[in-house]
Amino acid sequence: MLLQRVKPLERLLAETKDSSHSLKKTLGPVSLIAMGIGAIIGTGIFVLTGVAAAKYTGPSLTVSFIIAGFVSAFAALCYSEVASRVPIAGSAYTFAYASLGEFIAWIIGWDLVLEYALGAATVSVGWSGYFYTVVRNITGLQIPQSLMHNPWDTGPMGEPMHGIMNLPAFGIICLIGVLLYRGTRESAVVNNVIVAIKVCVVLFFIAIGVGHVNTANWSPYFPYTLGGTFFGAFFVFFAYIGFDAVSTAAEESVNPKKDMPIGIIGSLAVCTVLYLIVSAILTGIVPYNHLNVPQPVAYAIDQIGMPWAGAIIALGAIAGLTTVLLVMMFGQTRVFFAMSRDGLLPAFFSKVHPKFRTPTITTIIFTLLIAIAGSLTPISILGELTNTGTLFAFVLVSIALPILRKRYPSTSGYQVPGGPMLIPVISVILSGLLFLAPIWSPLLAKALGLVIDVKYILGLPLPIFAFIVWMLVGLIVYFTYSRSHSTVGKDEAATRIASG
Repeated sequence: MLLQRVKPLERLLAETKDSSHSLKKTLGPVSLIAMGIGAIIGTGIFVLTGVAAAKYTGPSLTVSFIIAGFVSAFAALCYSEVASRVPIAGSAYTFAYASLGEFIAWIIGWDLVLEYALGAATVSVGWSGYFYTVVRNITGLQIPQSLMHNPWDTGPMGEPMHGIMNLPAFGIICLIGVLLYRGTRESAVVNNVIVAIKVCVVLFFIAIGVGHVNTANWSPYFPYTLGGTFFGAFFVFFAYIGFDAVSTAAEESVNPKKDMPIGIIGSLAVCTVLYLIVSAILTGIVPYNHLNVPQPVAYAIDQIGMPWAGAIIALGAIAGLTTVLLVMMFGQTRVFFAMSRDGLLPAFFSKVHPKFRTPTITTIIFTLLIAIAGSLTPISILGELTNTGTLFAFVLVSIALPILRKRYPSTSGYQVPGGPMLIPVISVILSGLLFLAPIWSPLLAKALGLVIDVKYILGLPLPIFAFIVWMLVGLIVYFTYSRSHSTVGKDEAATRIASG
């Protein structure tokens, strides 16, 4: 019964033509690739590299990025096909609704809300760290540490920071919310410009840093054993969710059957290469156990006595992280918009502004919630929670692909190589293993004689525990509200009554 409510693809496409609930088609392949790069390059390079190296991987951070990128590649192929076949706002949520049914669609939609909202909150903390570096290096002013950290933050060597709230993180989320309120065309233009700037800054860091690498810093290469390296792959997986966010813009793509695969796969390929180079240089400049900071790239340049270069890199990081915030918050509001349009959430979430044609109420509400989370939660916890949502979404999208192709054989678009089963099955296995890495990688590390820094609640790793709690809340919402208000459910009931 739970798996029977499938929303026909024809109906999904028809709803996009309703002027009161439709989004403008303004995004071409260049904008989509830039959107993907905007989400991918930023967090992984500028923020999570330091925490991952210091706490989980050491110099083997490059191996963690290879593992995470390998898993992402298979998921990206699956996303490319489903996004080109179902070019509608909502990303994996919409794909699941057309193939696996309403219940699974609700689960994945609720999961994506966690992924994008906490993902944006994670990035805002890193943005705040680089903002502090720019202010200090250029103006000499010192922002009070109590306004740069939440009450649970620690410093590079684990010392308490005695914070109250991360005020810059709160502020940047609010500014991005205002931009998204104004519309996607304006957002895309800003994103394209900033992406070009931050790619140049990444190349600048490579050029400056490569001559200051001390190969002695790469030894030991696996200080936390392979268990730590695998957990590091789980941790830095956050850095690859940009191509996933591209798929949420399918309804606003001018030619989704052609442009979505280009945007998704192209952005992933470019960014993976840069990740490997930057992570190797970073751990070669600074000993890995000194990198537990929210602005590791600028911090590394500061350590070699080049504060002017650190300021330039920090400015580029601010630009880069701003585009990540833009894409994450864009994706989150579009998923909630799609769920509301289906009746699974109150109707006011799918109201669009008469002039800007954007989901205004959803944008305002989640801007405030994300700003609060970013200003009061440690970055490591936010990143881990985001990754569980991302990997779970990858598993469900990979399962949905062969079902979608079988259910709608007449639809056209990009097709994954190797038939409808090979790539999706591999993607499910790899994403599932990485999803469970918080459970098995600490056990592997312990068997090899080391303990990595993983927090537990009731015997479960924190990210797994929090994910379960979030899903339970989602089930309560579904069975108390969404199932009875579903437009598909109401139509099915009306059809049964009419047929006697």
